[in-house]
Amino acid sequence: MSDAEIDEKDEFDLRNFLPFLLNQAAEESSLEFQGVYKNRYGMLRTEWRVLFHLGIYGELTAKEIGERARIHKTKISRAVAKLAERRFLMRTRDDLDRRSEKLTLTPQGLAVYKELREVAQSYDAQLAALFTNGEAALLRMMLRRLAKME
Repeated sequence: MSDAEIDEKDEFDLRNFLPFLLNQAAEESSLEFQGVYKNRYGMLRTEWRVLFHLGIYGELTAKEIGERARIHKTKISRAVAKLAERRFLMRTRDDLDRRSEKLTLTPQGLAVYKELREVAQSYDAQLAALFTNGEAALLRMMLRRLAKME
């Protein structure tokens, strides 16, 4: 069977498959922001997500971050180790549960978070400007629904 015969029979259009589109949009829209946190601070995606959770919510455990961000515990563990190595966060043993550590940003980590938050807010506005206000609000609502955040 030739490629042309396969294409004629298969009506499935990958370019309109929602999971594919969402993944492509996520990758494309993340690239510019990734350049900032990666080039300035050598951070990976999970590391900036951990940093932002601590910047936004304050003291959390790795487990709490994993649940909120839906990130596997081994990835969180690696990110926490890297952020601690860079002195962006502190780990404190939980007195009630000795197996758990409370994580907080150091003053240096908080400064990095604030700088990246400004970049993120600016970039978010830049992306939102591709749409009308109503479209951007609708897109956010639909994405939160798909992410089961509503």
